[in-house]
Amino acid sequence: MGVTPLRKNYIDNIRWLCVLILFPYHIFMIYNSWGEGFYIKGADIQATSTFIFVTWPWLMPLLFTVAGISTAYALKKRSVGEFVKERVSKLLIPLAAGVFLVIPAQTYYAERFHNDYVGSYFAQYILFFTAPTDLTGYNGGFTPGQLWFLAYLFVISLAAIPLILLYRKMKQPDVSKLPMPIICGLFILPFLGSFVLDIAGKSLGEYLVFFCLGYFLLSNEKIQERIESHRFIFLGVSLAAAVVAGLIFYEVIDLPLPANDILSRFYGWFSILAILGLSRKHLNMSNRFAAYMSRASFSVYVFHQTWIILAAYYVFKLTDSPPAQMVLVLIPGVVLTFASYELCRRIPVTRFLFAIKKHTK
Repeated sequence: MGVTPLRKNYIDNIRWLCVLILFPYHIFMIYNSWGEGFYIKGADIQATSTFIFVTWPWLMPLLFTVAGISTAYALKKRSVGEFVKERVSKLLIPLAAGVFLVIPAQTYYAERFHNDYVGSYFAQYILFFTAPTDLTGYNGGFTPGQLWFLAYLFVISLAAIPLILLYRKMKQPDVSKLPMPIICGLFILPFLGSFVLDIAGKSLGEYLVFFCLGYFLLSNEKIQERIESHRFIFLGVSLAAAVVAGLIFYEVIDLPLPANDILSRFYGWFSILAILGLSRKHLNMSNRFAAYMSRASFSVYVFHQTWIILAAYYVFKLTDSPPAQMVLVLIPGVVLTFASYELCRRIPVTRFLFAIKKHTK
């Protein structure tokens, strides 16, 4: 194993930067051009859809990978029992609170937008928990919304514990000497995992693989050093793969579905390696803004999509111009999200429900 690391500020910075990317990501989902529904749906726009297409292969996988790395550090200081207790307070309780208090507003506005729903919020709130659902919530039924990440991470964290305990009992291999070609080829593991427990297009098996790659491999200090030293190679390969993905999206290149799926994992894995290497070199620092964002990012993740959908519902009544809509959704979406965090962190009950750390001077 590598030397026990000091605080990895770049890991925190990756996490909150990914969360901020979700603002344009979910606003652009309103305008997706591949026929997928959304809570509020605007015109099909190819340009903004391209952003989503080249972002999704690495964005959430990176968050699961970072969670695995963070878990490796956490279990150096905590017992397994303490870790499980922490997962309950930091994931399960906020998940339950979010599903009851945050997510139903999204399906309420989806019902009003798509189905001309005229009932009360309370009546729709009952429908949220009782109506048949495809788990998208676009037609008013139950959905975890963006909180699927919390549910998956909680299940994955618990599922990984037997693997971690078994690994501790084994004669542990020196992963730091793993040849770089093998590290590069590990993208095949998420592809294989994608066939396991796929729920509404999100595979528990695939995200468990990313979590385990973070825990068992990428948390190793020497591996991190090697990734940093190869960061520009990873970046170059990632950018080249992004170009190919874009050509596929614009139908310049036609690949059969299995080959396309393998390419997306290849692109996603090299993007993750590039981001980790570049961030370790250039973002391993902190300042007041970064420290604030590190504290706020979890709550921002929980609240942001609800405010985006609410803002979009009313903005669409004001203008038919997509560029104006995007700006007018983004501004209140960001402001109200951070206002929600600032309010909740000042109230003990909501601070507990949404796992908000108390600010210290």
